[in-house]
Amino acid sequence: MSAPLLATMRAQADEFIALRRDIHQHPELAFDEHRTAALVADRLRAWGYQVQTGIGGTGVVGQLVRGQGRRRLGLRADMDALPIDEATGLAWASRHAGVMHACGHDGHTAMLLAAARHLAERGRFDGTLTLIFQPAEEGGGGALRMIQDGLFERYPVDAVFAMHNMPGVAQGRLVLREGPAMASSDYATVTLTGVGGHGAMPHRACDPIVAAAGIVMALQTIVARNVDPLQAAVVTVGALHAGRANNVIAQTATLELSVRALDREVRRLLEQRIRALVAAQAESFGVSARIDWREGYAVLVNSARETAFAREVALELLGAEQVTLQGPAVPGSEDFAFMLEKVPGSYLFIGNGEGDHAGACMVHNPGYDFNDANLPVGAAYWILLAERFLV
Repeated sequence: MSAPLLATMRAQADEFIALRRDIHQHPELAFDEHRTAALVADRLRAWGYQVQTGIGGTGVVGQLVRGQGRRRLGLRADMDALPIDEATGLAWASRHAGVMHACGHDGHTAMLLAAARHLAERGRFDGTLTLIFQPAEEGGGGALRMIQDGLFERYPVDAVFAMHNMPGVAQGRLVLREGPAMASSDYATVTLTGVGGHGAMPHRACDPIVAAAGIVMALQTIVARNVDPLQAAVVTVGALHAGRANNVIAQTATLELSVRALDREVRRLLEQRIRALVAAQAESFGVSARIDWREGYAVLVNSARETAFAREVALELLGAEQVTLQGPAVPGSEDFAFMLEKVPGSYLFIGNGEGDHAGACMVHNPGYDFNDANLPVGAAYWILLAERFLV
C-alpha cells in the first residue's frame, strides 16, 4: 500500500476540492465547456505542460516530456455537465439554472489536474505523459470528435486510461474489469402510419396504435429468444406517442427505442432483428413502418494487458481489501470506447459512496454530488500509474 503518496495527496486536497467545487458551480454543456477548458489550460501551462486547446471543439491536451524514454501514456478526464436542475442545496451548487454536474465530470477533471501538478513538480518518470481533457461525453461523442480532429496522430500514445466515479460502491474502492465493461448505445425512432378515422367505426380505419402495442410486446422477445442467454442486451421502448382524443383513431404512432449490448456481434443482431420484426409486425397490422436508426457509442472493451497493469497499480496503491479485480459490466455507455478502439487501455471505476452516504445518490440525478474524498485517491492512482508505466 502506497501510504506516503496518499498522505501527500490528502495534504493537498483542499486546493483541489475548492477547484472541483468551482467547476461544479459553473457547469457547461457539451461543446460549451469554454470556461472549464480555459481553467484547465491555464493550470497546465502554469505547471510546465505544452498545451493545445480546441481539439474536437473544446478539448484540451497537455503534454509533458521527461528524459529520453520512448514510452507514451495517455490519461483522460471528461469535462461536460448535464441539462438537469440541481436540487442538492449545497453551498457549491450550480449557479446556472437547468445545468449541473450530475455525473461527476467536475471531480474527474479535478482528480487529473491534481495528478498533473504533482507529476510536473515531483513526478519520477521517463517518457511522454499526455493528459486529455475531453468535452461532450454526455451523448455528444466528444471522444470521437477529438479522434477525428487528429488526437492520436498529434499525440500518439501506447496506452490510454480513464476513470469514472460509481455511486453505490464504497468510497475510494477501485473496480476494474477486463473485456467488455460498458454497453453500446443505439437509438431508433419507429414511425407507424395507418389510416385515421372515427373511434366508433374502427373498421374504416387502420389503427397504428394497435400495431404499436403489438410491436412493443414483440420487441421483448428479441432479448428473450434471439440473444444468447449468456450475453447481455437491452431493448427499451422509452416513449410511445399517438393520438389526442379518445374517439379518434390516429393516423400515426411513434416509438422511441434505446438499444444496448455488451458484444459487437449482439449489437448487430439487435439491429437486424428489430428491423425485421418491426417490418413484419407492421405488415401484419396493415400499416407502414419507417425506422430511423441512430448509432450511438460503441461497446467499451478493456484490453487484457493494460487492465492487468491497472490492477497491479490499484493493488500497490490501496491493497487487496479496497480493490475489485473483475467487477461486473455496466449497461450504461461511455464514449471512451472510441478511444479504446484506437489504442489499448482500460477504464475503471472509483466508488463514490454506499448505503446512506450522500455519494450513493445515482448519477444523472438532481441530488447527486461527486464525493470529494475521492480527489486524493484518484489523483494518487493516476500519479502511481504514470510513474509505473513511464519507466
